[in-house]
Amino acid sequence: MKLEHLGWNSFFEENFKKLEDNALLYARVVRREKLRYLVIAEKGELTVKLPGRFYRQGKVPVVGDWVAVVGDRGKATLTIKELLPRKNKLSRKVAGVTTKEQVIAANIDYVFLVMALDSDFSLRRLERYLTLIFNCGATPVIILNKTDVCPEVDKYLQEIKKTASGVAVLPVCALNNTGLDQLASYLKPGKTVSFIGSSGVGKSTLVNRLLGFDYMKTKALRKDMNKGSHTTSHRELILLPGGAVVIDSPGMRELQLWGSKDDLRRGFDDIEELATSCRFRDCQHTTEPSCAVKEAAETGGLIKERLANYRKMKEEFEALARKRAEQARRKGKRRGK
Repeated sequence: MKLEHLGWNSFFEENFKKLEDNALLYARVVRREKLRYLVIAEKGELTVKLPGRFYRQGKVPVVGDWVAVVGDRGKATLTIKELLPRKNKLSRKVAGVTTKEQVIAANIDYVFLVMALDSDFSLRRLERYLTLIFNCGATPVIILNKTDVCPEVDKYLQEIKKTASGVAVLPVCALNNTGLDQLASYLKPGKTVSFIGSSGVGKSTLVNRLLGFDYMKTKALRKDMNKGSHTTSHRELILLPGGAVVIDSPGMRELQLWGSKDDLRRGFDDIEELATSCRFRDCQHTTEPSCAVKEAAETGGLIKERLANYRKMKEEFEALARKRAEQARRKGKRRGK
């Protein structure tokens, strides 16, 4: 197998050369299996172990990472020696009150944000997903699945264009294998695509269709919700017949933000543009006079719900920044003792 088909490129090549160890083998993380990892290298899949120092240093590999492996293959003593620098990473805050980053996937080119045209669809949730994707630096592609149950696909397309200007939107039906040819331009050899979305939107069915056989397990259609359920609880890197790499993830029940309020600029560029005409440079778009953003919302030039979501997400980022600063202060205080 050619490493280029796994996503290997000059970025990783240069970082690997810096290790200056010809005995090392480079491989990409496929999935985590308890205390071990399944990785794939030029000669196929390997099971490797992760030394404890990685946990202590907070450098735990995730699906999509490239690692340098050392050991005797014949004696099954392969060990991860180094985690290569990441080109990018898709992250969110861990669920609950803990202030900690959870890396979903690493070294990705495109993120397929899958939403179903049934009760799952939400423009406000779409805005949250796009904020995380733009923060990652990968290119988002919105996949509107289950067009077979929606008689108003064009209406949804128009709504999304107002919310996600410039982002590709592909209506498909994975169940009937309709519209999947639109994905071909993104699924090129060496490209890595991460699938994300809520549970039951059809991510696993999409992956199965792209593979050409049922690899990912799905539950039967639930009549009350018009959706199937993803049954796996792990992330996994999968090679497609055409040479592309996809990373499938379990459905996200909770999408907490990670990053800073500056990450809102790309996903809410219309609001950022309007803000340049506000009277005050530090306008919060709440009670200030001569606020161009508020005026647009009142006159119909800006969707009020979109502005409300922008404010909410900005407050979340600010709260996150305060918690991280306090966490860093406490950590520094402990080290100073």
